[in-house]
Amino acid sequence: RAAVMYADNPPTPNPTTPFLSVVIPAYNEEDRIARTLEEVSAYLGSQDYTWEVAVVDDGSTDSTASLVTSFSEAHSGVHLVKVPHGGKGWAVNQGMLWTTGEFRFLCDADLSMPIEQLSRFLPPVLSDFDAAIGSRELSESRRIGEPHHRHTMGRLYNMLVQALAVPGITDTQCGFKCFSRKLVHQIFPLQKVYGFAFDVEILFLARKKKLRIVEVPIDWHFRSKSKVSPLKDSLPMSMEVLKIRWRHLRGQYKSILSAINQDSI
Repeated sequence: RAAVMYADNPPTPNPTTPFLSVVIPAYNEEDRIARTLEEVSAYLGSQDYTWEVAVVDDGSTDSTASLVTSFSEAHSGVHLVKVPHGGKGWAVNQGMLWTTGEFRFLCDADLSMPIEQLSRFLPPVLSDFDAAIGSRELSESRRIGEPHHRHTMGRLYNMLVQALAVPGITDTQCGFKCFSRKLVHQIFPLQKVYGFAFDVEILFLARKKKLRIVEVPIDWHFRSKSKVSPLKDSLPMSMEVLKIRWRHLRGQYKSILSAINQDSI
């Protein structure tokens, strides 16, 4: 699917290329979206680079959209992009293809990573990458307040992911990732997975295109209102990983990857 905005008054994409675009997928986030935007915009406003924030409302049925609209009226760098409900991966896809930044940062609405750690994903702290992905599993990482059973289920899922799709990546599901403009234009138009396992497919395709992926240690705070349910979502996510492997074995990814120019942006 192409990136299509369904807002009554869709925002106009920035005609320039900001240094950083922050994409926040949101589904029924009225309890925390305003606070998250306050923290994100305050941090970005203290930086010396140009930026934009796109909140992609994934068909919310609460007041998420109206809260973002009210906030954007006083903060010109913040935009609302409305799309019909299609899953987190769908919302991220739309936001990544709508924004125009040189770097595009995926930021979960719960802000479980302190926004100040965003600098770890960007030059000059980090360079020479196409995907910088937050990891809760590196020696320098910290998990704060996470129940043991949730951590265990996450590790089991990662074992499946490494066995079938992206070996060597210890944490594909952390909701904080930074992508280069080059990767977004090459990989996101090929995306087929729109559920919670979309990260696996994006990283799988990036690997196939020999793009550089690096893991970044972060401090991660468990939020009790996470949209991911280990019990309800584990099976669908596992099935999505199996589908990625099946498409690969059938050569479906090879044909679409070969159609993309390695140097295209």
